[in-house]
Amino acid sequence: MSEIIEVKAEELKKTAPTLKIGDKILLTGTVYTARDAAHKRFMQLIDKGEKLPFDIENAVIYYAGPTPAPEGRPIGSCGPTTSGRMDRFAPRLLDMGLAAMIGKGERSKEVREAVVRNKAVYLCAVGGAGALACNCITSCEVIAFEDLGCESVKKLYFNKFPLIVADDCNGGDIFEMGRNQYKKQ
Repeated sequence: MSEIIEVKAEELKKTAPTLKIGDKILLTGTVYTARDAAHKRFMQLIDKGEKLPFDIENAVIYYAGPTPAPEGRPIGSCGPTTSGRMDRFAPRLLDMGLAAMIGKGERSKEVREAVVRNKAVYLCAVGGAGALACNCITSCEVIAFEDLGCESVKKLYFNKFPLIVADDCNGGDIFEMGRNQYKKQ
């Protein structure tokens, strides 16, 4: 059984070069949610020369739209959405200093190249397990675009959130590796 690596979100940029595809990590620290609609607004702000709602340098974005919090909980179900929908935005954010993205599914060649170029990382969360994932989130605060509802930008705090390295900064891609292993069989 492979080792599980505990990683602090605020240190992901520094840690990324040591991570390899298939590594299992437990991520602790501040993470921001953003999906399609929020990414479109990010680009509008950037194009106008305005600030994003959080410092993109060394940030981690989780492609998720959490459900409302039940009583006594900081957040509702919080599973990943399909990352490919953010592929047209990701290279630009990575070039601005984004450290990592969390979602599910394969990324485009342009995103993988931007991950390598910026020494970043793409992490996969388990899809369909949003009700369990929320147990690793200790706080949730809407910080931008409240009108987008579940797609508003939220500041979360992860406590040992389980993830798998899908694209590493050395060009490794877990999806390509899986296809190659399948072809060999």
